[in-house]
Amino acid sequence: METEHIVKSFDEELATLDNMVAEMGGLAEAQLADAIEALLRRDVELAGRIVERDQRIDAIENDLHTFTIRLLALRQPMADDLRIIVAALKISSSLERIGDYAKNVAKRTFVLAKGPPLGGTAQSIARMAVLVQAMIKNVLDAYIQRDAAKADDVRIRDQEVDQVYTSLFRELLTYMMEDPRNITVATHLLFVAKNVERIGDHVTGIAEQVHFMILGDLPGDLRPKGDNTSFTAVDTDGAPAGAKADGERPET
Repeated sequence: METEHIVKSFDEELATLDNMVAEMGGLAEAQLADAIEALLRRDVELAGRIVERDQRIDAIENDLHTFTIRLLALRQPMADDLRIIVAALKISSSLERIGDYAKNVAKRTFVLAKGPPLGGTAQSIARMAVLVQAMIKNVLDAYIQRDAAKADDVRIRDQEVDQVYTSLFRELLTYMMEDPRNITVATHLLFVAKNVERIGDHVTGIAEQVHFMILGDLPGDLRPKGDNTSFTAVDTDGAPAGAKADGERPET
């Protein structure tokens, strides 16, 4: 009976760990959604609330780290249970970074709200954020449901985010070349777009940890990437150059 009690107690502690990860994920997803809404509405008050709310995600991460250290010390878990705890630690760090990137988007809204809109770039960023929000939801579902196939699908979806980001990068470079007065707004929008793209990367990392937690190894295949901005330049006539339209690297 004592052994049954210990096993039940440990299962309850692992369930608590799952709940903490789920709460962090829900807050991070909400932060991103609100940050994009603040950007679109040019709402500096909402942006300010987003910056303040980031402390809640940080606090949960600290509590989770303390909780997992206690579990490791008292339970000395092995095999599947150890992977669950290690994965939760790494996932919480990624979720904390996602919250930081959403906060950074909100901060840039203070500057962007003072300048004129730049074409449909904010709407394009919003479309990219919708893709990322779906990835966050699906990877959290994969974690709770212990669904490796769903986690692997999230990894693949990040390529779509990269492709939208590359397109936005080219568009914003062109705006800056056309009129130097666009440089301030375009630069801040570039950082916003990069923040959203990086959130997608962190979600992909979470998906890989979920795969590891369930199957005991990391995905063996290389993740497809659609970000070609490292090879993108702008010709002096203002036309984007340096990366082929089909996504291949430029010839050297």
